[in-house]
Amino acid sequence: MNESNHFDAELTAIVLQTTGAAQVVRTEVVQSLWSGYGQIVRCHLRGSERASVIVKHVRWPDQQSHPRGWATDRSHLRKLKSYQVETAWYEHYAQQCGKVSPVPECLAVEHRADGILLLLEDLNGAGFAERRQRVGDGEVEACLTWLAGFHATFMNAAPERLWPVGTYWHLATRPDELKALDNGPLKRAAQQLDQRLSGSPFLTFVHGDAKLANFCFSADGTKAAAIDFQYVGGGCGMKDVAYFISSCFDEQECERRDEGVLDRYFELLHQALQSAGSGIDGDALEANWRALYPVAWTDFFRFLQGWSPGHWKAHRYSRQLASQVLSEL
Repeated sequence: MNESNHFDAELTAIVLQTTGAAQVVRTEVVQSLWSGYGQIVRCHLRGSERASVIVKHVRWPDQQSHPRGWATDRSHLRKLKSYQVETAWYEHYAQQCGKVSPVPECLAVEHRADGILLLLEDLNGAGFAERRQRVGDGEVEACLTWLAGFHATFMNAAPERLWPVGTYWHLATRPDELKALDNGPLKRAAQQLDQRLSGSPFLTFVHGDAKLANFCFSADGTKAAAIDFQYVGGGCGMKDVAYFISSCFDEQECERRDEGVLDRYFELLHQALQSAGSGIDGDALEANWRALYPVAWTDFFRFLQGWSPGHWKAHRYSRQLASQVLSEL
């Protein structure tokens, strides 16, 4: 076992007890968590029906760091809350997702003095071993199917124990970034943008960080599962769709493909709502959410302009949508 990744004897004992494995043969660090808050480790097992499991080991850092200089008490408290939310998500909600919007099965949760331990199903062993840095039509379809199913499943659900407003960039949780934003129409409109999104009569759960990197794919790219539920909470589904598009496409692709992607998402959402027997007026929902797509994008652009003004997503497409939305307020 590689001890350099802080995978100690106590963690090994938890894995063995939960899985019934005879031995943790090998561990590998999948990734370090943002700003030094721990790591995600894959444990290869012997003597268990599971060939491997994932340990998300969150450890409160002694000294905060942040790659963009936002190591504040507010940032630290937001991260603590995010891991508590993710734990609550796996304990109380994840099992509702089903086959349309698969997520890892949670095998065990442990609250420790120095952090949180989540023992999760390894999606590699569940048929979702592929990761993508660029997408084709199949992967886009797979992610839209996941999002539509997710949004339909939790339509009108109360986000108890989760973020009241999902996403990591929403206005109430980002006052420092708003303060850093240049004075101008975007800053003056921030509250109104937030209110329009939260005021939708059709609210659901949003994943909150639905970027391409948080989806795992089947070998052929036609099915997707999602991970990383630190910012799941209530909201308009367009937040997830806009953020997903922003993570996949450059400005030219956004301009060329946004309408088609939205059309397909809403087709899938109608199907998912019908399958869920929700009784919701799908046409009214679509009309409301379509109008909120540029608002959701502009709200994220507002965050970027305060957080990292030179970010690659602050491109012509983002500016055009923001200009359109601000002119209509």
